[in-house]
Amino acid sequence: MESTEEPEALPPPPPDALPPPPPEIPPNVVPVQLTTDSVPEETKKISKPKRSPIARRGVGSRGQKILLLSNHFKVSISNTGGHFFHYCVSLSYEDGRPIDAKGIGRRLIDKVHETYGSDLAGKDFAYDGEKSLFTIGALPRNKMEFTVLLDSFSSNRNSGNGSPVGNGSPNETDKKRMRRAFQSKTFKVEMSFAAKIPMQAIAAALRGQESENSQEALRVLDIILRQHAAKQGCLLVRQSFFHNDPKNYVDLGGGVLGCRGFHSSFRTSQDGSTTTIIQPGPLIDFLIANQNVSNPFQIDWAKAKRTLKNLRIRVSPTNQEYRITGLSENTCKEQMFSLKSRASDGNDVESVDITVYDYFVNHRSIDLRYSGDLPCINVGKPKRPTYIPVELCSLLPLQRYIKALTVLQRSQLVEKSRQKPQEKIRILTDVMKSNNYAAEPMLRSCGITISSQFTQVQGRVLTAPKLKAGNGEDVIPRNGRWNFNHKKFFEPSKIENWAVVNFSARCDVRGLVRDLIRFGEMKGILISDPVDVVEENGQFRRAPPLVRVEKMFEQIQKAFPNAPPRFLVCLLPDRKNSDIYGPWKRKNLAEYGIFNQCLAPTRVNEQYILNVLLKINAKLGGLNSLLAMEQSRNIPFVSKVPTIIFGMDVSHGSPGQSDMPSIAAVVSSRNWPLLSRYRASVRSQSPKVEMVDSLFTLTPDKKDDSGIVRELLLDYYRSSGQTKPAQIIIFRDGVSESQFNQVLNIELDQIIEACKFLDESWSPKFTVIVAQKNHHTKFFQDGSPDNVPPGTVIDTAVCHPQSYDFYMCAHAGMIGTTRPTHYHVLLDEIGFSADDLQELIHSLSYVYQRSTTAISVVAPVRYAHLAATQISQFLKCDDMSETSSSHGGLTSAGQTPVPELPELHRNVCSSMFFC
Repeated sequence: MESTEEPEALPPPPPDALPPPPPEIPPNVVPVQLTTDSVPEETKKISKPKRSPIARRGVGSRGQKILLLSNHFKVSISNTGGHFFHYCVSLSYEDGRPIDAKGIGRRLIDKVHETYGSDLAGKDFAYDGEKSLFTIGALPRNKMEFTVLLDSFSSNRNSGNGSPVGNGSPNETDKKRMRRAFQSKTFKVEMSFAAKIPMQAIAAALRGQESENSQEALRVLDIILRQHAAKQGCLLVRQSFFHNDPKNYVDLGGGVLGCRGFHSSFRTSQDGSTTTIIQPGPLIDFLIANQNVSNPFQIDWAKAKRTLKNLRIRVSPTNQEYRITGLSENTCKEQMFSLKSRASDGNDVESVDITVYDYFVNHRSIDLRYSGDLPCINVGKPKRPTYIPVELCSLLPLQRYIKALTVLQRSQLVEKSRQKPQEKIRILTDVMKSNNYAAEPMLRSCGITISSQFTQVQGRVLTAPKLKAGNGEDVIPRNGRWNFNHKKFFEPSKIENWAVVNFSARCDVRGLVRDLIRFGEMKGILISDPVDVVEENGQFRRAPPLVRVEKMFEQIQKAFPNAPPRFLVCLLPDRKNSDIYGPWKRKNLAEYGIFNQCLAPTRVNEQYILNVLLKINAKLGGLNSLLAMEQSRNIPFVSKVPTIIFGMDVSHGSPGQSDMPSIAAVVSSRNWPLLSRYRASVRSQSPKVEMVDSLFTLTPDKKDDSGIVRELLLDYYRSSGQTKPAQIIIFRDGVSESQFNQVLNIELDQIIEACKFLDESWSPKFTVIVAQKNHHTKFFQDGSPDNVPPGTVIDTAVCHPQSYDFYMCAHAGMIGTTRPTHYHVLLDEIGFSADDLQELIHSLSYVYQRSTTAISVVAPVRYAHLAATQISQFLKCDDMSETSSSHGGLTSAGQTPVPELPELHRNVCSSMFFC
């Protein structure tokens, strides 16, 4: 019978806890009741009412009903009377030093469970691998200490003995070394009571009833899932699990593999997941592939040292495992170390200097084919190195590759991770069977069962909005797509005073110009002949990107001696990720104010030219199409009342770029009552900071606001007939549920302050919506191989019972399985009905000017992402330390100022330059 009694004694309070009240009030003190009058004005101003996300107000009803399956699996719980007991785990060596080795925690806790089962009242554990352990019912005591012996500990740690590991034992010293390597090591494990969590919180959470314990209870269940996967030998990446099965691997090139696994969480669903891992096997094969060389003697070992740091290897022929700490300074044939051995009299210890190569070949009798002229792998410590020839080392499987992928690797990962709906259903069905959650003892003790059946949900398919093209012609989207066959753009621009710039791209430039002019005329864009075609001077083709751009602008200035051109078409030599792109964009947009379009043409056809013209027309101020009800002013709540729409996103540096500033971008609608035209404002801020910190920014003299929101509101006012917006709709991308309160109480407060700074009496209404793409929920048509139709919305069953959220698949998923956007309505002062809000969001997926398809998320969010990504290229151009300022605050280190972005030129700052 499990003990659910209160623990004998609670641990001491944390150091920052308040002290207890005095035992009694002194007789000469008269208590005073605190009133609002006695609170200082400064305190009143700071104490703002805290907002929290609103509850659901109802569900929608419009659209054609459709039966769907979802990768959510029903969870039932029968034991709601018990408690989880949370214990803090402390791991140390026998002498009290904390353990610094990673991954040993689970081995130690397993050993405790195996050795001391009776002392622990037979309790099963849920352990997170670090400092938290949970049991069902209490352990016998609040604080328990255990001594644990682990065998063969050196297989996970290097022996640090100053000499190589090898294959035989030609002398007594070697025998002792081998015995020490396999000796048991003693550890101390301490468990201290921390908290008690009622299991009924799980049942409440499954019903959608939030309580103070519900998130913690669900965390325990997620830890149980992680532990279950760890027992099966999986690589754990948060709540995603990856088996060591070659059939799950896809080669991405450069010694990197994509590894397919699955995501499992009690908060969401079961889904496929992909991570990147190091190619297991011979270490030298990985380095050759990673550096794209043909043999070991071409390897850049300085680069290899950075790549190999902390990777785990298995050494043949002993099969011992180590973590790489570095490389030898010399080659294997030149690297010396001191080999100690007994003297012939058996008493004294002799020391002789020997090369690593000589040791392995002559003392260990191991044949080394090519390692002699290569550096050795060091698995020792800085002052006590342990060297191993590289050809004896093999990389262990399931080691994450955490460096930034190349553009080619990234595209390969996306392409090879795609799975059609029926394939994904089959894989997830197999995963649910192989997981065998019914055998997990902790889940059984909780009385939790997980269904293996996909959840049935009812969706609704909304009707696609009608669009308008040039001359008032109707455009009717079908299956989320439309075309401009025999139609002109709604508001075509005019291209004069322009040129083509060719950075040594192989292209029929004259033919491209001819096609642009001809197809542009068909779409209503009048394009004059270019003033010039500027070809790059051949002597600069191999110069650094900044130099190439500078030299090109010298040539452009000769072609346009009086004033810069209005528009430039730039031909780049590389299809993806050209290093010229960032410097070129910065020069055009920040210094000269020139509209420009970059191309890397490979196959030029009519569709390619049309796609280019869509972008050019939007950048130059035209409109390709717009919503019919936008033109007729029939959008509920929005067309009749002045409304501005914000899209907000923050772009972070790639993995491995921890010092790269984050880029915050906000786009806003302009020319109300239009919803199809936007502009952007972009700022840099501290790395990896998700909350936008420059929405409202007082100047040092406190007399002005230099923030993003003021800039966008003034633009709206000027472009919308001197009208202030009475309503502000905010779409926020890239935040998780744990950050919703920050959006409402930090970002929204800044926006309100910016409004009040412009006009103290102005109080617009706000609607705040978060758009999430980074989730694992998928929907499938029951019995159909096709993706769900575009316009599908789901706001029941798999949605939160109380919170206001819904899923929408606005786009047609042509490849793989459609990923819906998960919308969370955090605030709605405007008062939309569920149907009107869903229709508005659906319609905003059709105003994206860069394509003739509905997109998966509202256009303002996609535009914010594009603006942040494009402007982030400015920071890659050069070392911006000369122009750095503390504009975005300090970095996490607290010392380095964040580089400030250059301002966009006034000619282009209000344009859709990001299209």
